[in-house]
Amino acid sequence: MQRTRWQTLVVLALGVAAATWIVYRAVLGRGGMPPQVPWLVIAVEVLIAGVVLSMGWAVRQFLRGKRPSLDPIRAARTAVLAKASCYTGALLAGWYGGQTAVLVSDLDVPGNGGRAIAAGAATLGALLLAGVGLLVEWFCRVPPQEPKDRVQGEAPSTPA
Repeated sequence: MQRTRWQTLVVLALGVAAATWIVYRAVLGRGGMPPQVPWLVIAVEVLIAGVVLSMGWAVRQFLRGKRPSLDPIRAARTAVLAKASCYTGALLAGWYGGQTAVLVSDLDVPGNGGRAIAAGAATLGALLLAGVGLLVEWFCRVPPQEPKDRVQGEAPSTPA
């Protein structure tokens, strides 16, 4: 499994933010009201980031020799969860970031200030989730092993 590139996440988040901005502009142009972002969203994003970080920390401690054992399936699941956190965080950052951009541009409408603050906080929570996912992916990186038949200081042999 390849590590997630942060550039991919940025492109994904910007694409979703642009799509969200277009859809919200159309809804507001027809007289609709944007939904309020619940504060529970931010709490859940931070909670999931904490769980992913704690699972990744266990893998890191094992790889550094500071933890006696770790189930290989748990380590693999942690790596997959980290990758999922990266993409989920990027998608949510785009979604809530697009909402924030629309709401900030219409602050003269009553109630949009509070909605913009909640959407901005959710955007920060999503960025935290994506960042933790990238960090835990880095924690789960296993260094390549040296071949056992190779003597230290000897150049690797090339197959004929």
